[in-house]
Amino acid sequence: MCELLAMSANTPTDLCFSFTGLTRRGGATGPHKDGWGVAFYEGKGVRAFHDVDASANSRIAEVVQTSPIKSEVAICHIRQANVGEICLANTHPFIRELWGRYWVCAHNGQITGFRPAPGYYEPVGSTDSEALFCDILNDLRRHCDRDTATEVIVGRLVERARSYARQGVFNLLLSNGDWLFTFCSTKMASITRRAPFGPARLKDADVIVDFESETTPDDVVSVIVTEPLTTDETWDIYQSGEWRLWRQGEVIMQGSAGPN
Repeated sequence: MCELLAMSANTPTDLCFSFTGLTRRGGATGPHKDGWGVAFYEGKGVRAFHDVDASANSRIAEVVQTSPIKSEVAICHIRQANVGEICLANTHPFIRELWGRYWVCAHNGQITGFRPAPGYYEPVGSTDSEALFCDILNDLRRHCDRDTATEVIVGRLVERARSYARQGVFNLLLSNGDWLFTFCSTKMASITRRAPFGPARLKDADVIVDFESETTPDDVVSVIVTEPLTTDETWDIYQSGEWRLWRQGEVIMQGSAGPN
């Protein structure tokens, strides 16, 4: 399986600390060596990096790891291939335009033999993950428009996610730059950091950061992952079927889609 990482913050924030921990799992402390990718929203634009090399050894990952790219929403993925060859076309996160916004998606899991219904969006690569992303966006195009209320859109997302989870493993990160939708089929955890901030130590690298020196008292930064990244913080573990909608570091909607 792959591993996911996302961030939602109320102020532009860099992902360097969490990204450093995750990249070590890509071929060093973990088996996810079949490529990686990360997308940072900057306003309505997206700054994206992808590589087919293991993230633990990737020179591109080193650049991202040491560059304080600041964003309010970011999505990252390290891949352990199970469907599709190892190539850039199969490397998450995937990006498409819908209603004048870039939508970014990363998926952890597998739905064997999934075939999306015909529609405007088509996969470029050969992964079930990209096919699922296209299926989600085609469903939104059929049932919603750019003026549809967020609650209605989220209802469609929950309905689709529940359907996919019944067919296999479906852990999802999805954003349109305004909000971040997360769905847990089997494994997901989150942490929200706010004042008073303190230090944290990564599990997978000998790195400690003192968030108090890196933040202001008004900052709220939430990190969502497959597996907790730090050893000295209390992470909130999702339940199977649980979904949350994040905006500016806070959960603004949440619920359970029921058992798979």
